[in-house]
Amino acid sequence: MSNKRLAKDVFDLRVALGSETRPGAPGSFYHIACGGERLLRRPISVCGAWDDVVRFVYAVRGEGTKWLSGVCSGARLDMLGPLGRGFDLADEPTLLVGGGIGVPPMVFCAERIDAPVHAILGFRDADAVILTGAFASFDLLTDDGSAGDKGYPHEKLRERLAGGEWKNVLACGPRPMLKAVAKVCAEFGVRCQVSMEERMACGVGACLVCACAVGGTYKRVCADGPVFNAEEVDWDV
Repeated sequence: MSNKRLAKDVFDLRVALGSETRPGAPGSFYHIACGGERLLRRPISVCGAWDDVVRFVYAVRGEGTKWLSGVCSGARLDMLGPLGRGFDLADEPTLLVGGGIGVPPMVFCAERIDAPVHAILGFRDADAVILTGAFASFDLLTDDGSAGDKGYPHEKLRERLAGGEWKNVLACGPRPMLKAVAKVCAEFGVRCQVSMEERMACGVGACLVCACAVGGTYKRVCADGPVFNAEEVDWDV
């Protein structure tokens, strides 16, 4: 339907699905074929969904997503999905923590939670900021202070949890950010779910490329996740 640039190397893709396909839930993803000569699909999280339309916001990080950024309205895409285990949403006061391209899934979560929601959004710099208008209430942080406050999401999370009003945390972003968020939530005894990122091949749990250490064993990010309870993730493995 459309494929528009949101920021440098970040695009907003909207696709009309066939009648037999459901859009997916917050935290789920689609495995998208990016050009016939590329064997591996690219996993992209769902940012939003309406009836038979699904929205993706993705960053150009290689040849596959570069190809995807050139797709025009009217084209057909080969997509496998929706895949994965998404967030277990509860209608209770929730903090959403997103880092960089981990922000889009938080948009979908905010739309589906029927309770007070506040987002903590972290970006590299002002040029990387996206989707802040999708949240009614948010803190904006950048690594260099060029937009919002200078700092990191876990630091602002600690401030917010100190007030005692937030009972649930959902997070998506780089692994170091998720590890720091999990540690803060453990300090306050607040439930935390994290959406993990790993390189994927098949996307359906057959190849084990995306294995992640969880609960003393290894689980597949594509099939058992990508969302896990933060206290179960073995962050140092």
